[in-house]
Amino acid sequence: MSGIVAFSEWRKLPVSLSELCINTTLRCGQSFRWHNVPDSDEWRCVLHGRLLSLRQDSTYLYYRAYEPAKTRALESPPKKTPGKDGEGPDETLSLIKHYFNLSSNLTDLYSQWSSQDPNFKKKAPQFTGIRILRQDAWEALISFICSSNNNIARISQMVEKLCIHYGPPIGTVDDRAYHDFPCPEALTGEGVEASLRSLGFGYRAKFIYKTAVMVSQEREQGWLDSLRNPESPSLGVEAAPGGEMKPEGRDGYREAHEKLLELQGVGPKVADCVCLMGLGWGESVPVDTHVWQIAVRDYKFGRGAHKSLTKATYDAVGNHFRKLWGKEAGWAHSVLFTADLKTFSDRLSASKKMKVDIDVKEEKDHLELDMKVTTAIAIKRPAEDDEIKVEKEEEKENIIIQASETTRSTRSTRASKRLRR
Repeated sequence: MSGIVAFSEWRKLPVSLSELCINTTLRCGQSFRWHNVPDSDEWRCVLHGRLLSLRQDSTYLYYRAYEPAKTRALESPPKKTPGKDGEGPDETLSLIKHYFNLSSNLTDLYSQWSSQDPNFKKKAPQFTGIRILRQDAWEALISFICSSNNNIARISQMVEKLCIHYGPPIGTVDDRAYHDFPCPEALTGEGVEASLRSLGFGYRAKFIYKTAVMVSQEREQGWLDSLRNPESPSLGVEAAPGGEMKPEGRDGYREAHEKLLELQGVGPKVADCVCLMGLGWGESVPVDTHVWQIAVRDYKFGRGAHKSLTKATYDAVGNHFRKLWGKEAGWAHSVLFTADLKTFSDRLSASKKMKVDIDVKEEKDHLELDMKVTTAIAIKRPAEDDEIKVEKEEEKENIIIQASETTRSTRSTRASKRLRR
């Protein structure tokens, strides 16, 4: 076991909350390994052999890292981002930019989706900054096999157990041991299935073990990453065109989806989750019962030939969203999915107040009226999670004020003044 961790100094990346909100992105069912440090706004996770620590304010994303002397080699070295003056390349920054998919302008994407969909336009302003992560394909595959008939809290517990029992240790911080995600070979040993059952994985234990065997022993090395969208490559790999978009998605996406269905424990929804969040196919739209309820409530499904969630209906929902939102339909769908999660439901309630100040100045032959209108929107954030107990009443809310001012000057003659009298 690696020893006590000493982090690097904090560095910062300019990024607004409308472009990235880690408090939402890391909790909306994409990745299940990020740990929110108790009583803080700090998030930690091991990625590519190094322990990352993140926090954020309205202007910057702050980051630091710990990397042990011997780490798992990357499949491809990351592009090195120049560090500060006098410092070496900042590989951690390169990793963060890749992982959070920061090359895309999220404000533009939200505007595009809002112009095409009134429902998105209505809900998105309260859920800005949600990004589709560029995750390791193998981790996404196993994580979403664990997601079958499960909730985010239990999935996170299962993934944590996989890392603790089979993943390489990286270090210990505040009495918490951090491990990287186990490679396929680590889950093919004798007794793995039985061990996972004893750890509470149930029928998923068989799927995880058999899929690990298939990927590591029955497929060519690099097979899983060969299914990746060339426009969204692995860390350190140059991007390439991903093909022509079609109503059912690009050919590469359809091929990846079909090949994933050959694995144990992978149905259409799990395959789409892996395609979207592990292989970079933005048009992939995972449809579970939750998304089906959104489609019925907001997009008039559940009638005629699409009364229930069948294979044909599954495809119809995906095609509808692809037609509506384009080749990043899965990203837009994830914003609405997040808005519908219990954890975030009614998270924001806004009130609007307007204040008018009038300053009257009497000149020699006229009156000068300066009117200032201030519009303030107070956004009340309740406790972040239904399961969190807040001990102090005053800590239950955080009020954010967004204000705008307009000033208008008006000139009146003395005759006007006499008329008012």
